[in-house]
Amino acid sequence: MRLADFILSDIEGILTEWEQFARAQLPAASELDPAALRDHAEHILRAIVKDISTAQSPEQEVQKSTSSTDRPRAAPETAAETHALIRARDGFEIKQMVAEYRALRASVLRLWAKACEPGAGNPQEMIRFNEAIDQAIVESVSYFNGQVDNDRNLMLGMLGHDMRNPLNVAKLSAKYFQTLTLDHVYTAAVSRLSRSLDLMSSLVDDLLDFNRTKLGLGIAISPSTINLADVFAVELDQLRAVHSERQIEFYSSGELTGFLDAYRLRRLLGNLVLNALEHGTPNSPVYVRLTGLEAEVVITVQNRGPVIEPSMLGEIFQPLKRGREHGNDSGNDGGMGLGLHIAREIARAHGGNIFAQSDESQTVFAVRLPKSRTTNAVKGI
Repeated sequence: MRLADFILSDIEGILTEWEQFARAQLPAASELDPAALRDHAEHILRAIVKDISTAQSPEQEVQKSTSSTDRPRAAPETAAETHALIRARDGFEIKQMVAEYRALRASVLRLWAKACEPGAGNPQEMIRFNEAIDQAIVESVSYFNGQVDNDRNLMLGMLGHDMRNPLNVAKLSAKYFQTLTLDHVYTAAVSRLSRSLDLMSSLVDDLLDFNRTKLGLGIAISPSTINLADVFAVELDQLRAVHSERQIEFYSSGELTGFLDAYRLRRLLGNLVLNALEHGTPNSPVYVRLTGLEAEVVITVQNRGPVIEPSMLGEIFQPLKRGREHGNDSGNDGGMGLGLHIAREIARAHGGNIFAQSDESQTVFAVRLPKSRTTNAVKGI
């Protein structure tokens, strides 16, 4: 009996074994009824039957065996993909879902062998069946991972949002204590508390922005007409107060008024300067230069320090890359290694971009931003 015909004729027996195996996947399966345990198993089996019953050229066989067959982006979800989404929402682990396919493969081949006369099985049919199972696993794993990532990012986003209110209350309380006349011991303690709360607030902001980028939403900006030199002067004064032992030089020239988001660009500058302080030579200055051109502004942050290898320059704007490169998983200034990534996304949200150059003499991060979102930024330093 052909394998495709056997699957269709004995589909209930196969589904019963699938259900029994799924029931053993605890604790996720403990609350599921038989229909939920079977989920899309019948649709997956019928899709496999259709696959192995369809003529296949040698080229198609190679493509399938190497997983290089492309599906149109607008194609509807397959049964395996839908099954993965439902299993993820039901609390299955990915290894439990993959184990379902392994059990299905074993069940079908074992039941088929019992139903056939010895030696009657067609090896080519077994090859096609295994390829179809493997394709279903690939589809399921991809969608399962996507669902887990999406759920995690939503949870972290809600957590970061809920943390903002108690943090703001604590920051306001610290600022109130700073207005009181206290002895130097209490004043120093309140200052440390205020700096720590500012750092926590910055980490929460980075977390929320990172999740927006992971969810494909990008970073939202609220531009207004500002003078960027004035905005940066305020940010650099705060950075100098926190890092009083370091020298931060600021130079500006040209017309620096633009339709930009002051809050976001302060964060961009802060992240770049903190990165320079963290990875630069401690006894050398950090130079910040702001240049106003006709249609854009150019921001550069320069420091001396270890050379960033050319192979790393294209990757350091990825999350955690800069911290790992220097053997520091904590990232910039006690952060999560998101500083450069967030800086790049802020630049992109303004229609600009960010670039890095590094050699034995210096490391320079340069940002080019249009003065308004309708102006295209120049792509290059």
